[in-house]
Amino acid sequence: MSFINYKSKEIVLKIVYYGPGLCGKTTNVKYIYSATNDETKGKLISLETQQERTLYFDFLPIELPTIRGFKTRLHLYTVPGQLFYSNSRRLIMKNADGVVFVADSQAERLEANLISMDDLLDNLDAYGYDVEKIPFVIQYNKRDLPSALPVEQLRSELNRWYPKVPDFEACAAEGPGVFECLKAVVKMILVDLKKNGG
Repeated sequence: MSFINYKSKEIVLKIVYYGPGLCGKTTNVKYIYSATNDETKGKLISLETQQERTLYFDFLPIELPTIRGFKTRLHLYTVPGQLFYSNSRRLIMKNADGVVFVADSQAERLEANLISMDDLLDNLDAYGYDVEKIPFVIQYNKRDLPSALPVEQLRSELNRWYPKVPDFEACAAEGPGVFECLKAVVKMILVDLKKNGG
């Protein structure tokens, strides 16, 4: 899971943004990138596919406490949402420390959300991750749209582990809820690290 770079005195955490196509994964990561200090972030890398992009960047949040003298560096990834990129999604999930599932709140996207959640659970299982133990949050994105379902309905359909799996309302294009999700999953990862002697 987490990687320790002894030379740079950093703990590297991998966080994957997962969800159906066009749900806002890329928008989340781009928003975080744009709001992150230039001196603490790497380059935003985009791997283009026919339908969607996979994004990646890393940064060193200065507000995070050190753990036994090590700084924490975050590597953020998005997965391609279309079903035919199943192998890519599985590969990106390898060694993930935490997951942010981005759900599209629009009523017409509920089935796509459910299919993507099942796919996530299959991929976690393939690597031996327990969904009840891996740091995991759910974001209900696009709350600003008129066709957005009530949060209670989305929660009953997608978050069968509530309240153990925290969930958040968001509008990734404007920023509300974006950093709340990231901070929640990072906090969960750090609690796990400390609990396991990290």
